[in-house]
Amino acid sequence: MDRRTLILLVPMCALAHDPISTKITWSREISRLMFAHCASCHREGGSSFPLTTYRQARPWAVAIKDEVLSRRMPPWGAIEGFGDFRDDESLTETEIEIIAAWAEGGAPEGDPALLPAAPEIPKVSPAPVGVEIVVDGRTVLPRAVRLMAIRPRTLAAGASMQVIARRPDGSIEPLLWIYNFQPAFLRSYVYREPLALPAGSEVEASRGAVVLITATPEPGH
Repeated sequence: MDRRTLILLVPMCALAHDPISTKITWSREISRLMFAHCASCHREGGSSFPLTTYRQARPWAVAIKDEVLSRRMPPWGAIEGFGDFRDDESLTETEIEIIAAWAEGGAPEGDPALLPAAPEIPKVSPAPVGVEIVVDGRTVLPRAVRLMAIRPRTLAAGASMQVIARRPDGSIEPLLWIYNFQPAFLRSYVYREPLALPAGSEVEASRGAVVLITATPEPGH
């Protein structure tokens, strides 16, 4: 979570003596979620303050709950199911509910013996090499390509956008959907597998949005 976002939030140390009303614990459930979705930034030596131990995370339990409920954190941006991307650190609805229930239930530590191994910091996929195509409204692809990645270029803060590809046969490929755009979402979204788009496919972005797509020619084209 961004320090600028949380700097106005007072750590909830007073909650240390709250009654425990949940079976969800840091050691069993929450540490695993934090390691998988937050430790790439929130760790010793990371880009934000560490949250990889119970002692570090406990004072921020309510703030963590508020940030994930609002989907400000983790700062991923792409709506799940609208494009299949690598490096997706977003939380599912079930995972968000688990974190909220833990914070609201007194944020217990649980049995330290159940803690997982220290997190391995995931490597962010490098931006793929290819031709960048600007999509401002609608663009028709003159040749068959393999779509590797997509990146917002122009979008107002708080705005939302959808990008789709319409193949000549009429089939639709969802490419990217961002809701309530924030500067932290300005990144390359690399597809898990390249998307094949034939010549004549139309790539269309919502009004007011400009995106860059990275593509390579289909072999033999």
